[in-house]
Amino acid sequence: MAINEILEIKKQIIKYGKKLGEKNMSPATSGNISVKTGNNILITGSGTCLADLCEDDIVLIDKNANIVDGNIKPSSEKNLHNAVYAIRPDINAIIHCHAPYTSAFAVCRIPLSKPIISENVFYFGEIPVAEYALPGSEKLVENTAKFFTKHDAVLLANHGIVIGAKDLKNAYYLMETAETYAQIYLNSMLLGGAKELNKKEIEEIYALRSGSKS
Repeated sequence: MAINEILEIKKQIIKYGKKLGEKNMSPATSGNISVKTGNNILITGSGTCLADLCEDDIVLIDKNANIVDGNIKPSSEKNLHNAVYAIRPDINAIIHCHAPYTSAFAVCRIPLSKPIISENVFYFGEIPVAEYALPGSEKLVENTAKFFTKHDAVLLANHGIVIGAKDLKNAYYLMETAETYAQIYLNSMLLGGAKELNKKEIEEIYALRSGSKS
């Protein structure tokens, strides 16, 4: 891949890392971002702040997590990113963060599955919870990556959320959508509980979703 192309992707990672920070979805040095570049991926470095990235905070690694270019240690979740890319060739960007509302569901090990808002049904269907494993471990990869055969987003028990999409812009949009849904879900509980969409209404949304992909 040309140097100019790599630099452009790095600029995009910096841009959306800053947006995540502005939305309080990646506090301090939590979270990581990656973008697929041919057979390699560009991924944020270990201990970096997504809201305050520079080009040197992003490293190029291969599918075995070996450093191809860069002078810093890649994110500890590098193997999870690579595993998701291997499972889903249509995914070209991944965001993992500890957004407060989605993470609240993650620590309670409650999937975001209730059909209470049309956007969440349309974009996700549901967001399942992967069984807990130590962050950065191979067990975390094993517990989480498998969900991407059917889902674009997964909650990590007692941890956070990981989302994949066709590009970084859409991954960011999905992250905003999931976080807003989780906030609405929690707020609805304070008001006595949301009224769920019925089966017919859900099927209409799925039909609309299928039509948009055809």
